[in-house]
Amino acid sequence: MSLFQSFLTTLVVVAASSVSAFAGKPTPVAQVDLNRYLGTWYEIASIPQSFQKGCHCTRAVYSLLKEDQVRVINTCNKGAVDGKLKRARGRGYVVNRQSNAELEVGFFLPFIPAFRGDYWIIGLDEDYRYAVVSNPEATTLWILSRTPVLAPELLERAYEIAEQNGISRDRIVPQVQAGCTYP
Repeated sequence: MSLFQSFLTTLVVVAASSVSAFAGKPTPVAQVDLNRYLGTWYEIASIPQSFQKGCHCTRAVYSLLKEDQVRVINTCNKGAVDGKLKRARGRGYVVNRQSNAELEVGFFLPFIPAFRGDYWIIGLDEDYRYAVVSNPEATTLWILSRTPVLAPELLERAYEIAEQNGISRDRIVPQVQAGCTYP
């Protein structure tokens, strides 16, 4: 086999493995009852994001501002479960009002669309016990629970949802919730 043929074969193998590694962009769930989604969610696992570095005991509280706007208050303890409480306030905007599963969330100048990030609910337990959230590029992922500990079978289901949406469980890191106290 010539050097060019070897190069071409390698290129095809790399391209094929790249396609199989990402099965397509995440798909939001068909419907979210926004009123049921509001309230407190605990981060069980996530793809690490720079703005969450050193966070423990991470949780989010959502409350309705208007029919299509949600107040977001994220908290975490920096450095350790008993570390200093950090709080980030933001606003979420429902961008698909038929499903309520696609939002844009911003913390710095949230009223300017360029400063918002996509928040797609790609998995949601029928009883709203857990949610799986990502973005269209599959570069973010949060597994959220109504309680600080998610039952193993529900956590496994959340991981399966992530994988069905092209997100490898190897990229997902568990969040520390054990020993946490919450404000």
